[in-house]
Amino acid sequence: MAEFEPVRTIPEFRKLDDADILEGYLDGFHGMTEPGSDKSPSYCHGWLNGQVDAGFRDPSDAQKELAQAFQNL
Repeated sequence: MAEFEPVRTIPEFRKLDDADILEGYLDGFHGMTEPGSDKSPSYCHGWLNGQVDAGFRDPSDAQKELAQAFQNL
């Protein structure tokens, strides 16, 4: 997942695939291992959010920036 560029802005988020985000989120929430290069950026974004929501990790700076951008809408 090292090649995955974290999503920081709403325009970046809007380019992601909803189905891949959901699949990644569910896998991350249920503790699946970190995705490899075979997964899409959308999946990786969802996986990271699932990990945070399940309490496996703290939110990254990028996640905090994106959350703030949505709050500012």
